Amino acid sequence: MTGSYTGADLVTDALESYGVDYVFGNPGTTELPVVDAISRGDLEYVLGLHEDVAVGMAAGYAQTRRYHSRDDGSITPVGVANLHIAPGVAHGLGNLYAAKMAGAPLVVTAGNHSTDFRHEEPILSGDLCELTDQFCKWSDEVLDVAALPTMLRRAFRVALTPPTGPVFLGLPLDVMLAETDAEPERLGPIPSAGRGDPAALERAAELLVEADDPVLVVGDHVARSSENGVDAAVDLAEAAGARVHAEILASEIDFPTAHEQWVSHLPPDEDLASTLLDADTIVFAGCSTNTTLTRHEDPLVDPGTTCIHVGDDDWQLGKNEPADAAVLGDPGLVLRELADRVRERIDDATVAERLEHVAAVKEMVEAQMAALGEDEAPDDPRASKAQLADAMERVAGDAFVVDEAVTSKYALLTRWEFESEQYISNKGGGLGYGLPAAVGAALAESQRDEPRDVLGFVGDGSYLYYPHAIYSAARYDLDLTVVVSDNRNYRILKDNTLDLLGGEEDDYEFVGMDFEPAVDIARNAESHGATARRVETPDEIERALEAALARDGPDVLDVLVHD
Repeated sequence: MTGSYTGADLVTDALESYGVDYVFGNPGTTELPVVDAISRGDLEYVLGLHEDVAVGMAAGYAQTRRYHSRDDGSITPVGVANLHIAPGVAHGLGNLYAAKMAGAPLVVTAGNHSTDFRHEEPILSGDLCELTDQFCKWSDEVLDVAALPTMLRRAFRVALTPPTGPVFLGLPLDVMLAETDAEPERLGPIPSAGRGDPAALERAAELLVEADDPVLVVGDHVARSSENGVDAAVDLAEAAGARVHAEILASEIDFPTAHEQWVSHLPPDEDLASTLLDADTIVFAGCSTNTTLTRHEDPLVDPGTTCIHVGDDDWQLGKNEPADAAVLGDPGLVLRELADRVRERIDDATVAERLEHVAAVKEMVEAQMAALGEDEAPDDPRASKAQLADAMERVAGDAFVVDEAVTSKYALLTRWEFESEQYISNKGGGLGYGLPAAVGAALAESQRDEPRDVLGFVGDGSYLYYPHAIYSAARYDLDLTVVVSDNRNYRILKDNTLDLLGGEEDDYEFVGMDFEPAVDIARNAESHGATARRVETPDEIERALEAALARDGPDVLDVLVHD
């Protein structure tokens, strides 16, 4: 411990001044000055047993706190992760990618070798900015303590300015040990993306009024809007008489699923998605992932369809479909403005006629979606995915859900009537985000006066990526219930094999896709400090879940499901 004020002290003081309560990390030698400074301040260090777990916890925390910040303007919803030099940064890249896709406002730091020592190529060396740049809004390294206050302030502002996302700062050992008399710079208010260009709004309104069958596709930038983007999306849908779908791989609730104009999430299937996108006019609001998992043979949207794009990310506007109108701005503010313009120039009879068509499409889609997860296996004692989803909704209908259940995802989404700010999931597609993010969400909820139950819903493959995330939940006594949808294989890969290569399931050996022998997930969770049990039949699920939710601390339910 030094008696002088150093760069490391300045880092911790800046974090505290910006409203940060927790630093998620896995420490190493080059991080010791910052870790020591944290020990002498008000920040709490949250230990993850792997750097990627730390990044996932920080991102899930940030996603959840962003919702809380709307009710409490004093909250700065940034997650902070501290990693260990090149290998540690490399370990964290999986969930840094996931945080980028989720738009999580995240500041990731890492220690590095002293600037006057790197020419000797010491162990653990690497170009940290090169590693992180493709997954960050900004990636840089602080090479002089004099630049530290400005670069810290800039990191937070970049992470928080729409479209939100991760930022990386390298913190060399000599810079952290250098003496300084500088103070943290004030953060200042963060601007929204604004209400959009009036001429572009007018053009978009005209196209919506002239439409015969308007469709609103909502993406996750709607849920992330600085205003209440979900309410604004409802306002526009009602004004225009539009049917509503969520974009492919939507990871937040961008429209209340109990609303009569809500139809479905768009599935990542070419035929189904193109059928649902068959309309003369489509508004793509806040979308970023609206395409299939592998290449599609034909366009998802007919080239003759009129396309209106709305969002706070200029890269996304007109990216995959042409833009007959494009409005750059905060999705919530823009959709509200657009709703007002449409409402004043469209008659009730036209809206009523459109709503009749919405009802007909919704009835057709609901009949198809109802079968999702209801796999026929009369001789299998395990639950179907539908039975599991139904039981969860009955018992924990008001819970905050963090989802990475993959093949059980759509059974859940088609059965649970979600409200805004109730659900987040893995938008990036890479496994290993959901469980750490659930831990971070539980920590965020614990800071509220009236915390919600937090329900992590993951597949067995997802759970086994980072089972030691449960250790952090137990270490910090977080109230978290994790439900594992356990079919003891990578079912998504088997399904994708059949989609890509054709044939029947009996035609394939499915190399590396089965867990045989199976991992005892319940015992594994207990070894990390959780209460856990295996649930083997459908009639056990509700009682087990009720008991888990009633207990404090982390619980893991390993629920066996059939394919």
